[in-house]
Amino acid sequence: MTAPVRVLVCDDQALIRTGFATIIDAQPDLEVVGECGDGRAAVDLARKLNPDMVVMDVRMPVLDGIEATRLLAGAGVEHPVKVLVVTTFNLDEYVYEALRAGASGFLLKDAPPGQLLHGIRTVASGAALLAPEVTRQLVGKYAARIRPAPGAAEGTALAPRELEVLRLIANGLSNSEIAATLVISQETVKTYVSRILTKLDLRDRVQAVVYAYRNGLVT
Repeated sequence: MTAPVRVLVCDDQALIRTGFATIIDAQPDLEVVGECGDGRAAVDLARKLNPDMVVMDVRMPVLDGIEATRLLAGAGVEHPVKVLVVTTFNLDEYVYEALRAGASGFLLKDAPPGQLLHGIRTVASGAALLAPEVTRQLVGKYAARIRPAPGAAEGTALAPRELEVLRLIANGLSNSEIAATLVISQETVKTYVSRILTKLDLRDRVQAVVYAYRNGLVT
């Protein structure tokens, strides 16, 4: 028997927090080890309880979810914790910043329980949760803000085919859609994605999207 995934739930709305915890705790492979209502408490509890991952709201008092995510999973953190951001997308203007801060993915708060559980398991496994349809919404909403970094290179570390795959990822295509577009197998797509992440020293698919926009590889 493998140990259950240990989850910390952080949301300033008690009803949502309790609902998430109830759904998660009902699963034999998941366990809620703590709950809190602000980002500062999330950071403190995460450091104390050492959960496998944190389900994090964005808009909270004391310390918002973006800063809390940066402290738990951002660049330079010695022992990063996986973070799944949950947000009301149409109201929340900070999703992109949360992903840049180190979140491994995000879900909408009105997602059904099954999607929440899938998201937790996906992020806990080390994969990124960035649904293609949500990627398209995110890109459409934030593309004007995501400026190429000064001196950005045109993905020089990548082979032409890898660069092509990265651009398709950034445009919100799933592995199966990329396979159909390039007329290759999904296994080959997975191999390309793995190479891209390794060559660019990126953690996951989320960071690949951010990298592509920051480096002017897509517009």
